[in-house]
Amino acid sequence: MTLDDVALLVCPECRGGLEFHGTTKQRRLARGTLTCTGCTREWAVTEGLPCLVDDAQVRGLDRLARVVYDWFAVFHDPAVELLLPILQCESIDRGTYIRRLDLPSLATIRDRPVRLLEVGIGGGANVPLVEHALPAGVDYEMWGLDLSAGMLAQCRARLARHPSPRPVRLLLGDAHSLPFDDATFDRVFHVGGLNGYNDPRRGLAEMARVARPGTPIVVVDEQLDPQRTHWLWPRLAFQIMTFADPSPCSPRALLPTEATGVIDEQASRFYYCLTFRMPGVQAIGTPA
Repeated sequence: MTLDDVALLVCPECRGGLEFHGTTKQRRLARGTLTCTGCTREWAVTEGLPCLVDDAQVRGLDRLARVVYDWFAVFHDPAVELLLPILQCESIDRGTYIRRLDLPSLATIRDRPVRLLEVGIGGGANVPLVEHALPAGVDYEMWGLDLSAGMLAQCRARLARHPSPRPVRLLLGDAHSLPFDDATFDRVFHVGGLNGYNDPRRGLAEMARVARPGTPIVVVDEQLDPQRTHWLWPRLAFQIMTFADPSPCSPRALLPTEATGVIDEQASRFYYCLTFRMPGVQAIGTPA
């Protein structure tokens, strides 16, 4: 993340602007603090990674999930790629939610960079898929936020092994209080964690807030496909996967009341894909 990128960040407590004080390397943040110009709160930057999480506000399932993901981070992506297809008795198809992002229509934006945000970027498995689906020649910025420092470490390691065409801006943050201004991003998506949020309604509201009006917001998480017959093995595997959630399902009922264009579908045996938009002036690059 560079000094210029700081202009897009706000204090997660009061949404005041942030100023960086510390050391940089070729204008990239290295170590220091981000100080809020409103409430004066300071947020640490360590090894170039801003930490915009108020630990006192991380409660319940979020606190547990962060511990689990930090501990399991190194095994997470291999488990998803190798074990999940066995558990749900079918291969992983990320195509559903990539298509719902409608990335080709972003080709119409020429006067500024396209900004995309993955809330809960984890190990970064979606980054190359999104970049591959973007139209050729589009100027874009990829941003990723996660509550788990362990998962962000894995994401940085993946990006070091397989560099992206553009730098991916990473930060430690809480999905309940996204450190961005309203209507900042042209696409917002989240895969695989909403059911474990302490307050999923608030998490969805935050994704809606930072998305430009009219742009698709795509959310994916666990739901056993209600339209299919499931024999014992996948039902048992699903229960083990979702042991912390008594009723994992699509959170359509928790969407902001103003949400429009809602598409609630099943992406695979174990996962729903929920797409919605917020009303307002139609976003550039978004089809009517």
